[in-house]
Amino acid sequence: MESVAKEIEDRLAEREPDVEVIAVEQTGRDALRLYIDHPDGVDLALCERVTNDLRDLLTRFSLEVSSPGLDRPLTKPEHYRRFRGRRVRVRTRKAIEGRRSFTGTIADADESAVRVEDSGSTVEIPLSGIHRSNLVPELSEVHT
Repeated sequence: MESVAKEIEDRLAEREPDVEVIAVEQTGRDALRLYIDHPDGVDLALCERVTNDLRDLLTRFSLEVSSPGLDRPLTKPEHYRRFRGRRVRVRTRKAIEGRRSFTGTIADADESAVRVEDSGSTVEIPLSGIHRSNLVPELSEVHT
């Protein structure tokens, strides 16, 4: 799966340099979901363009291209830094301090870990130990 994700990122870096690959998820044996972002936003035309740029992958996978949405996946250290101060839900592969799910505010992040504040305490979560991580939509975003 990592080689396919790398292939997608490399190809889009050449053909659509302003498109950021947020996440590539295998949703079935032969299905991929690709979350993308763009400084001007993501619309249907961009999703179609990206799908066409990756057309040859359709011989191996069905492909769904999507915007990150309000509950944007966070997959890279720069994502956590960009959204410092925002609420996040992080699910880990193994328990940390007896828990595998953390919801709180992103306090800080570096190349190896994210620090999440919850109820006055901060937990450091190694990026390598994160199973899934998403922003928690704020009420003002949900109602707009």
